[in-house]
Amino acid sequence: MTDFSRPPNPHRLYRNRMRKRWCGVCSGIADYYNIDVTLVRIGFIASFFIFGPFVFLAYFIACFAMPTRHEKQPEMKPEEDQFWRGVERRPGVTFSNLRYQFRDLEGRLVDLERTVTSKEWKLRRQFRDLET
Repeated sequence: MTDFSRPPNPHRLYRNRMRKRWCGVCSGIADYYNIDVTLVRIGFIASFFIFGPFVFLAYFIACFAMPTRHEKQPEMKPEEDQFWRGVERRPGVTFSNLRYQFRDLEGRLVDLERTVTSKEWKLRRQFRDLET
């Protein structure tokens, strides 16, 4: 059964409770940006030495502010994943690509319609029917 209440874009910033260490904030950020969770955790620890305890405060605020995603999302095809990341980061380019694809599809459909409705098509079909 399909869940129609969820947003169509699966790339949202959630806390990932399945790969958590404390609250799942770092793993959620890693999923959102499609990078390794270890790099995010190392960046978190390194930022502690730069900014001090404010990093822990920001982490726990994010822990309460970010929604939780408990269930495992179904795996997407790489093309679909790339499409949704493009929609999120560069919606204008994605819209332009979709418009180009639909214009190309419309042109092909017009050519097909022109061929099928032509007199030559009808004549060929009548000859084919006579042969069988």
